[in-house]
Amino acid sequence: MTQPLSRSPVHIHDIVSDWAAATPSAPALSDAHGALDYAGLEHASADVARALADAGVRPGDRLLVVGENCVAACVAVLAASRLRAWSCMVNARLSAREVDNFIAHAGARRVLYTGLASRDALAHAERHGAQPWPELAGTQLGPLAPAVQPEPVSPDPARQVAALIYTSGTSGAPKGVMLSHASILFAADTTRRLRGFRPDDRLYGALPMAHVVGLSNQFLGTMASGASLHLVARFEPQAMAQALAAGEVTGFFGVPAMYARLLAWSRDTGQRLAAPALRYMGTAGAPLTPALKADAERAFGIVLHNGYGMTEMAPTIAQTRMDAPRADRSVGHAIPGVETRLLGRDGAPVADGEVGELWVRGPNRMLGYYRDEALTRAVVDEQGWLNTGDLAHRGADGALHIVGRTKELIIRSGFNVYPVEVEQVLNAHPQVVQSAVVGRAVEGNEEVVAFVEAMAGEPPSEAALRRYLREHLSPYKVPSEIRFVPCLPAAPSGKILKNQLKQLAAERVQ
Repeated sequence: MTQPLSRSPVHIHDIVSDWAAATPSAPALSDAHGALDYAGLEHASADVARALADAGVRPGDRLLVVGENCVAACVAVLAASRLRAWSCMVNARLSAREVDNFIAHAGARRVLYTGLASRDALAHAERHGAQPWPELAGTQLGPLAPAVQPEPVSPDPARQVAALIYTSGTSGAPKGVMLSHASILFAADTTRRLRGFRPDDRLYGALPMAHVVGLSNQFLGTMASGASLHLVARFEPQAMAQALAAGEVTGFFGVPAMYARLLAWSRDTGQRLAAPALRYMGTAGAPLTPALKADAERAFGIVLHNGYGMTEMAPTIAQTRMDAPRADRSVGHAIPGVETRLLGRDGAPVADGEVGELWVRGPNRMLGYYRDEALTRAVVDEQGWLNTGDLAHRGADGALHIVGRTKELIIRSGFNVYPVEVEQVLNAHPQVVQSAVVGRAVEGNEEVVAFVEAMAGEPPSEAALRRYLREHLSPYKVPSEIRFVPCLPAAPSGKILKNQLKQLAAERVQ
């Protein structure tokens, strides 16, 4: 059984409604504080929707949820869908300035804080004068913003915003991506179909719901499958290793950094990783190196599937297929319904095998950036093609290979250096956990700078690492500077914050 009813869901909460009717007592969500079956989740989201309406939340209003992964956050997202309000998950680990920027930019009618599941969320709640809200256990509700006006509401699920997701804000102005009900449902159903999730699957939810993979694929993809999702507020290698070993997990979405830290924990503790029930593991959000893929597959005995997407596409663009596992680091073919093209700097299609800028188009494309029509027009053309800003090439079989960001391309002495290529070599070194490579402007040129997070207790020397790099890279790709760091700066999703590293690299020559 893969779909309970023949009709297609129209709004994101319809996913749960369908399964609540078909399998009401099946487990749906759980966290450290409780669990809900599908009937319970249906009733809870309906009750919270009524309570939010009584609290002044209207169709077209923006409901911000400040917190970390938990059942309450999921209930709030579904409740907002019932009201035709926009949900906006904000990670509680962000600074006060960042959270306040998002609240102001979104024009939040109300802010809900999941303080029981997150000390950081509780701190933000106290800072904003939020009060305990018994209508959703363990949460706090912020004051009403009476001057806020609702956005227009459309009966068309392809035009009605379901979620507002912020992709930046740590520097500069916030950038809010508007995703429709139809776009998110497309992504969720694609996860169900291409990953083959079933009602008896149990997913481990460590990716933050404030990021699009955590929302669309991990949460709603699981719900679309009638499966169950166990939510953890933060990824901890030991906790995940224990859950896997207990046979409680059949599927897991992660970013490469999560797999690297899980493997590093195993090496550091001498404890073997075991996952007797695991049948699917996938990664996206950052480049996957062949060494990390091989190590993860060796540890768990199944294929590590790769994928590629972006918030603006809700997020899925390409995935490797379950029936065609790959040994390389390709992100696979474009998913059904999504078109892709590779263009050169002149705007013309590149030849087969050549690197070009990736443009995409499909039913999951965003409606635009909230309150920024100029930025929307800058990335989406009149034919609906979205410029991803990523560089890629197609393999002989048509699969996509992502080689880096357009803005991250380093031109050293006239030669193109793609950071991901250098990172792959560094990450393959047995004493390296992960690395990040950035460019640094110098007089008339650019330098390659590498930041390296080494294994605990046995870091390689810089001289040894340079010898290793010279054996595997052309001379112009070898970093001018290698800097060892205890831990690479990362967002809550695990994505490495390269802007911070570029600033650190630039400070060395100022």
